[in-house]
Amino acid sequence: MLKGLYVALVTPFNKDGSLNEDKLRELVRFHVDSGTDGLVPCATTSENPTYSWEEHFRIIELVVNEAAGNLKVVAGCGTNSTTRSIENLIKARELGVDGAMVVTPYYNKPTQEGLYAHFMKLADEGGLPLMLYNVPGRTGVNMKPSTVKRLSEHENIIGLKEASADLEQMAEIISICGDNIILMSGDDSLTLPILAIGGKGVVSVVGNIVPKDVISLISIFEDGDLEEARRLHFRLLPLCQAMFIETNPMPVKEAMNILDMGVGDVRLPLVRMLPENIKKLTKALADYGLSV
Repeated sequence: MLKGLYVALVTPFNKDGSLNEDKLRELVRFHVDSGTDGLVPCATTSENPTYSWEEHFRIIELVVNEAAGNLKVVAGCGTNSTTRSIENLIKARELGVDGAMVVTPYYNKPTQEGLYAHFMKLADEGGLPLMLYNVPGRTGVNMKPSTVKRLSEHENIIGLKEASADLEQMAEIISICGDNIILMSGDDSLTLPILAIGGKGVVSVVGNIVPKDVISLISIFEDGDLEEARRLHFRLLPLCQAMFIETNPMPVKEAMNILDMGVGDVRLPLVRMLPENIKKLTKALADYGLSV
């Protein structure tokens, strides 16, 4: 199931900060038309820490209904509470998602044994295919390859979004897990290197604005045209880097608004980017050839 371009979907808000349901439906249609393989709503890029559980599941419901089976929906369901995460998985399953992304528990700082027990319980009781999410820069804990290997033996644990930026760690995961788990890049700037060591795709931020270009990069690599894949990688790289001038998703939402995609502001405690960084972002968009 996990392959190609999965977009970490932004959440559009109205001027009053409420969920913009019409715009959310429009974004899903944009990705259906673009050929995006899957969407990941209710994750970091979606600003999931800032909304209520009612909004969380309404977003999932809207995305699933608008996708209508035309692309996969893997919803963010992980928290730092095992019990709450299982409740989220059960509710998301009822709403019709294809799978769920579950982050390593943050703030608690569990041991490797704790991570193993947490994810095994989610896999046993959640009733969904799971993509684990390792992002130590945000959670304060790194899941080691040996832990991933143990978890990969569970039939409901099918993938791993790796955002550690540690290619050696990712290579070890692929080496010791083989076909038991699908590794997806969690960093747009590392998509090509991760494909080169055996990864199968990316959970992308920049795919919110240029999905067809990310799809082309992956497709051309899979076709064996490494020189053209390198060219596309280096063309995309400055745009990918611009998405992280400030904390994600501040730059990607700013970029989407510059490009008249109308997704609204971020919610507190995130704020609008500094003016000097908006100028850098606008230049990156223009240099890429996007209309600003």
